[in-house]
Amino acid sequence: MKNNGFEKIRMVKNAPSERLALPGSPWAAPHPNQMVWTNDQYSPRTFKINLYRFLRDNIPLLSSCIWTWSRLSSAPGRYEILDDGPTDHHPRALRYLEDLALRLNPFSYTRMAGLESFLPLLYGSLYTDGAFAGFLILNSDLSGIASFQPIDTAAVIAGRNRTHGDHLILRTDHGDINLDRRDFYYLALDTRIGNGLGRSILSSIPFVAYIEQQLVDDMRRATHNAGYHRLHVQVSAPEKITGETDEAYLERANAYFDETVNMIKSCTPEDNPVTWDNIKVEYIGPRNIHGVTSSWFLNHRAMVEEICAGANLSPFMLGFSYGTTHNWAQFKYDLVMRQVVSIQRQTARFLEWLGNIELALKGFDCKCRYIFDNTLTYLASDRAQIEKGKIDSLLKLYDSGLLSKTDATARLLDLI
Repeated sequence: MKNNGFEKIRMVKNAPSERLALPGSPWAAPHPNQMVWTNDQYSPRTFKINLYRFLRDNIPLLSSCIWTWSRLSSAPGRYEILDDGPTDHHPRALRYLEDLALRLNPFSYTRMAGLESFLPLLYGSLYTDGAFAGFLILNSDLSGIASFQPIDTAAVIAGRNRTHGDHLILRTDHGDINLDRRDFYYLALDTRIGNGLGRSILSSIPFVAYIEQQLVDDMRRATHNAGYHRLHVQVSAPEKITGETDEAYLERANAYFDETVNMIKSCTPEDNPVTWDNIKVEYIGPRNIHGVTSSWFLNHRAMVEEICAGANLSPFMLGFSYGTTHNWAQFKYDLVMRQVVSIQRQTARFLEWLGNIELALKGFDCKCRYIFDNTLTYLASDRAQIEKGKIDSLLKLYDSGLLSKTDATARLLDLI
């Protein structure tokens, strides 16, 4: 049973143990060194993740998709202490959590980077690879968390045995490492039945991205072939005068040709050439240039919209303006932010896992939660309208005498 897919250079058909290769057929077998894309059954997970990273790093549109998702998700946030335990310990516990947030960045040379640098790293891996994973590193005296060290998720596979059941395995040059341990955390995006390793947000894009890049390359080739617009000047040879020798005729014709060439060369953009009617000037360049450009634009636009749909974004969020109305753009943005909030909830559980371990190592008998603050952008206009309505209602109640000045002031302070 054969399976369709695409290759970086041309289309191929792949089977578990053979490839179809017919002379003169477009389904020819690929060269061993060429990159081949196939379905999940025949593509190793490591290959797919490396392909997603290659596309992200080399195609501006896909780089912008990952950048937009990562930065939208990396909203400011804060730790909060739950009400369990003595409340007088809360300020000190919060200070420890704030210090922890400054130590999470795995690169020691980026001082004071903290969560501001760690979250884009986390989301960049989560959206590109479909997963984020790493090890918790404690201080040698178990006084707290030293840092969190991310790992390459492409080296993580799923395993099963009688002792551990379903578990994860880290493939290394020194052997496999069982990841069924307390200091390991695995965060997956878009898990499916039978596959809990996660799924990249770019998983439906490679084939369309291939077509889009081919279209851009074809446009480059066509434009390069057309070159600059040129003028083709055709000079007819003068008639030979009766009694004129061949040498004299040739000298006169060459002189006339040279004068014409010099005149054309000396013409500035605002000059108009004046010649006899034996000189013909033609334009060299692509015909119907406006129609050709519109065709390229529409075809490329269709590919851009397909890629944006695969990345669950809208073109206007990546800088493409196709005449979107303000209301429609606001609706799409709010829809994206709702998806961002759902992903942030997963990340918040991870940050709470870190915070609760830090509090336990510091001797606190309480737990924490992490809250992302999306109020700067998400539904900002709607919230402003709601707050305005509340203030207007409060003023009407006060003017009608239904509220005293003291009560109205107290309610106004609550709104502020």
